[in-house]
Amino acid sequence: MAIGLHESEFKNPVIRWVDARLPIFTMMQKEYGTFPTPRNFNYFWNFGGLALVNLTIMIATGIFLAMNYTAHVTYAFDSVERIMRDVNYGWLLRYIHSNGASMFFIVVYIHIWRALYYGSYKAPRELLFMLGVVIFLLMMATAFLGYVLPWGQMSFWGATVITNLFSAIPLVGESIVTWLWGGFSVDNPTLNRFYSLHYLLPFVTFGVVFLHIAALHITGSNNPLGIDPKGPQDTLPFHPYYTAKDSVGLVVYFIVFAALVFFAPNLLGHPDNYIPANPLVTPPHIVPEWYFLPFYAILRAVPDKLGGVALMGGSIMILFILPWLDTSPVRSMRFRPVARICLLLWLVSFFVLMYCGAKPPEEPYVTIARLATLYYFAYFLVILPFLGAKERGLPLPTSISMPVLRGAGGGPLPAGATAKPMEKA
Repeated sequence: MAIGLHESEFKNPVIRWVDARLPIFTMMQKEYGTFPTPRNFNYFWNFGGLALVNLTIMIATGIFLAMNYTAHVTYAFDSVERIMRDVNYGWLLRYIHSNGASMFFIVVYIHIWRALYYGSYKAPRELLFMLGVVIFLLMMATAFLGYVLPWGQMSFWGATVITNLFSAIPLVGESIVTWLWGGFSVDNPTLNRFYSLHYLLPFVTFGVVFLHIAALHITGSNNPLGIDPKGPQDTLPFHPYYTAKDSVGLVVYFIVFAALVFFAPNLLGHPDNYIPANPLVTPPHIVPEWYFLPFYAILRAVPDKLGGVALMGGSIMILFILPWLDTSPVRSMRFRPVARICLLLWLVSFFVLMYCGAKPPEEPYVTIARLATLYYFAYFLVILPFLGAKERGLPLPTSISMPVLRGAGGGPLPAGATAKPMEKA
């Protein structure tokens, strides 16, 4: 082999020729073939890969939709109707894209829940988790911008309400709103800006996802036990074991996605968005898409506009400091019975906020939302730090293979492995 060429181990002559000059196949084999992963993954670990698949679907369908969309207040609504009625399979592209946003948030919310439950935000994965929060923020921004593009009633008034929130920022708020609008009201310059950013941000998100995966492959994956692998008996190569397992989750995901697209494509949307935008007619109840409802409820739970905006932003920004708020040495909630109950109550509060966000801002929903908001923040700022200092976890296995050796997980014993006593958390 010529000096300077990478020594490829692949047998196929074409792949070996390419890999010797640009070792992408060796990299893929290392990162997604022989990469050691904990042997006890459950199906919650499917959702990271599903999120990447969903992002790819959103980018692909978005590119084709952009070819037929007209970003002008006079033509935007009609261009979407043309996509639905006249463009070949335009209805399918549009329904995949619009429902893909909902599927994306479902997958990511479960992915975040898994991280919270199994302690995937703890050392050494703090930066990995923070990059995930950045991806979530980019998703939210992209979804909001995309919701405005059909230029229906809820699109227009949603854009008006959300952009007006920036006016609560002291001194510079009004200037920010004017800059976002490109004028003194939500109009054509606003639509053009939102269209441009909606097209751009998914590619930015893809770049952050690359960093997220790179960080994951440096620190390694967490696992349901929340303990680090102690040796080869605790790990499996990613392929074929987890490619096969992920494929099962992918099939289920596509079945649910297809059911939504073909049988209930408007289930998660708002009927008012099939009415062309009219600045002179305000809808009786302005609500965002379902995946924003918990944060919308937090916003409305505070009577002061600036306080509501600050609390709504803080409900997400608090995740950036979560690794340092939870000081417990035990990662997985499996071994923290009190913290597990508190986390489940936090999940209940999240769904209560989602319910209240969909309701009018009146009693009893406002009071219920305030109580749920109080617990939402108390969990992070009070309960987790307190339990981190006071709660004594259950005994941890000495290795990932220990539950198998003790008969809890079934399956054959790893070669040469022997059972060891349990250690205290």
